[in-house]
Amino acid sequence: MKFFDTHAHIGLVYDNPVEQLKVIIQAKQAGVQRIVSINNSLHDFEKVYKNIKAIPGIYHAVGVAPSEVTNPGADWINTIEKNLELPNVVAVGETGLDYYKNFGDKRSQIELFITQLEIAQKHNLPVIIHNRDAGNDLYDILSEHIPDAGAILHCYSENAEYAKKCLDKNIWFSFAGNLTYRNARNLHETVLNIPVERILIETESPFMIPAEFRERKRTMPAYLPSTAKFLSEMLDMDLEALSEQLWTNSCKAFNIPE
Repeated sequence: MKFFDTHAHIGLVYDNPVEQLKVIIQAKQAGVQRIVSINNSLHDFEKVYKNIKAIPGIYHAVGVAPSEVTNPGADWINTIEKNLELPNVVAVGETGLDYYKNFGDKRSQIELFITQLEIAQKHNLPVIIHNRDAGNDLYDILSEHIPDAGAILHCYSENAEYAKKCLDKNIWFSFAGNLTYRNARNLHETVLNIPVERILIETESPFMIPAEFRERKRTMPAYLPSTAKFLSEMLDMDLEALSEQLWTNSCKAFNIPE
């Protein structure tokens, strides 16, 4: 079986390039053959991209997360666009809205988000979206600005009704290790009420440790099969068949060959 981790902060798991390589090797040994590397800032993107750009099966997203809204970087728009031309960069992100923490003000976050949606549209790329306590504004913005290449609601946190409302848009729903938590009823209900053809999985490394590994300090891409197994049991679907479907979904979401 092969798995595709659609969202992993390799640079936050370890800062050392040697350790980053070990993390990727361990993932591949566990069947995780592809990973989309995510960074919150342009500075971190450039550092991590340099470390792991030559490794087969590693793809990249570039963008500015809402946590960086007060300091996105000098000439950040042109910097994103320049980096989008690099090999294996397949998405804009992560970007989005976060009203849980005090990252600047809402207007600034919204402007940062919309600008990156426009960049994604210009470059015909999907956008990877962070959403925390901002579902209503995020939905309204996507209703007007979602790029033609689609959007991925990463580490999905809303309920089933919200997901069903999004089904008429080119939106993918990506679930992390918290799907395996007993009290994540909103996520369980969601996966049972949306087409499996719209589901992705991720580790959100080093966060969202699957229940099976809760004693560990951080999540690794190698833990992704644990989330897939839990999902297969929820859907009453053979794990190998599910892994193939998730692989197809992921490649389609990022417009890369299977």
